[in-house]
This record gives sequence, C-alpha cells and structure tokens, in this order.
Amino acid sequence: MSVTNSLGCGEQKGYHETYRGADIEVNLLKKVRLEIAVNDNFVDPTIEGIIAGARTGKIGDGKIFIQDLSDCIRIRTGETGGAAIG
Repeated sequence: MSVTNSLGCGEQKGYHETYRGADIEVNLLKKVRLEIAVNDNFVDPTIEGIIAGARTGKIGDGKIFIQDLSDCIRIRTGETGGAAIG
C-alpha cells in the first residue's frame, strides 16, 4: 500500500482566495491517493472497506480504479505472483 499527497481537480471546481490583495482562483485541490495491491480474493473486501471509510455522499468522495497486475516480484526473496503481494 502506498499513500501519496497530490493535487487535482474535478467536480469540486476549486475556490477563490485573496493573496496579498489579489484575488486568485485555486483549482488544484489537495487530494490523497491510495495505491493498494491485493490478491484476487481480497479485491471485493478491500473495495467495500474503502467505500465504507470514504463515502460521505458529497462531491469529492473520490473514485476507485481497479487494474489487473500482470505479475509482482518481491525483490528481497524472489517470490512472484500472489505470494509476493502478501
């Protein structure tokens, strides 16, 4: 699992702010990006857990993208596939 602070824009549109007397439009908002690799049998429980923890019902709750991993290799041990994911 990796957690990254990032900036992004979407339906939230941003906001206006005054900086040193000048009105500026801030359209890149602070976001948090999670990247989680799980074995096939943990995909659905992981999705359900993220939704349960993140859903507010308002714009900005986020999105979940699901991608297949062609392979995973643990460098330290040489394990591959599901064993390398954990």
